[in-house]
Amino acid sequence: MIKKPDELARKLGLKFNNPALLAMALTHRSAGASNNERLEFLGDAILGFVITHKLYEQFPDASEGVLSRLRANLVNQISLAGLAREHQLGDYLVLGTGELKSGGFRRDSILSDALEAIIGALFKDQGIDACGRWILGLFEAKLNELSLATWQKDPKTQLQEIMQARRQELPEYTLVAMSGLPHQQTFKVKCSISLLQEECIGEGVSRKKAEQAAAELMLALLLSKEIKK
Repeated sequence: MIKKPDELARKLGLKFNNPALLAMALTHRSAGASNNERLEFLGDAILGFVITHKLYEQFPDASEGVLSRLRANLVNQISLAGLAREHQLGDYLVLGTGELKSGGFRRDSILSDALEAIIGALFKDQGIDACGRWILGLFEAKLNELSLATWQKDPKTQLQEIMQARRQELPEYTLVAMSGLPHQQTFKVKCSISLLQEECIGEGVSRKKAEQAAAELMLALLLSKEIKK
């Protein structure tokens, strides 16, 4: 049985002036034309803004690249789905018959979209200040766990730790070309990961430097994919 939205609102510490907004935020597109897609679109943008501003203030000495990686670590499908599970969001989702049968209430994409839709609904109901406070409360533990030192590690280490944290196979590095005289060689190395179909090729004056370059390109690609989710 699907639990009532007002019960979820109490668990989340929220009180909606317009409860219909929360009900819509919990309704997947498989359930009909009136669904949470537009609210999810709005919530995604608001979440990105609030977290970006918080990171900018929290880490005044961090470069743009480090801030981007920190944000991607927080605002991605896996992270959002994890937060949704902490609050048993799946118990409150309204899904179509097909999604119910296939276990859609457990799917990362559906859970993360619903959480972003709740953010969009809260913004529509109470504005950016109340919405921002709630987002920062929701992410408080994750924000407190962030370490700037971790995200200033070399690209290969960063990429390896991301894959380990997500229980994925470690990145693979393959030497694809080597040219030049023995004392002036150029190496090309291909990096591939299980999370993406794309491969990245880095160049360097040593195999190690080429691997670092390939890892940096892969980090940037992974970041761009997750920000768009």
